[in-house]
Amino acid sequence: MGASFIKICGLRTAEMVDVCVGLEVDAIGFVFAESSVRYLPPADVRVLMGRVPDAVEGVGVFLHVPAQTVIAQVAEAGLGTAQLHGDYSASEISAIEQHGIRVIRALSVSEYLRSATAFDRVLIDGDNPGSGAEFPAELLAGRDLPANWILAGGLTPQNVARRIRELSPSGVDVSSGVESSRGVKSGQLIVEFVHAARG
Repeated sequence: MGASFIKICGLRTAEMVDVCVGLEVDAIGFVFAESSVRYLPPADVRVLMGRVPDAVEGVGVFLHVPAQTVIAQVAEAGLGTAQLHGDYSASEISAIEQHGIRVIRALSVSEYLRSATAFDRVLIDGDNPGSGAEFPAELLAGRDLPANWILAGGLTPQNVARRIRELSPSGVDVSSGVESSRGVKSGQLIVEFVHAARG
């Protein structure tokens, strides 16, 4: 049983967008955190989204920025979804959603275990996001997880099938695990990841 939702994150070039579209992935992500090596300005993302069919979800990844910034940059980039990392209140998330923007709430596994809030869509990452390290599957063992939860953290073409078996997420999200060097995506690794994730 493979993942029903596959997201490739941190894309920066037309070539890699085309690879993902050709593989019919479910979502592609663009990083709007300026401190990241994968950062891309919203105007550049809008150009790339011109290559993406409506069936593929375009996701902007945000870190610790105000809700109004999220709303403005999602619109400028021509995206439909915001993935929120950092401190966001329920009212901020509601304000974003009121603009017709879908929200993926991104939490580290420790944050998720501490959180009392129920999210429609939650991405659960390792405690050091972007490190490429997977977290122990037993941390989530026996927990009543949301129907739409996405697994991230240390996923690679080599381990994604095992992680899906261990944790049964509805989706998977990869960035560094399909890179030939930091911030540089590999088309071959994306192909291998998608095939492995579909199982």
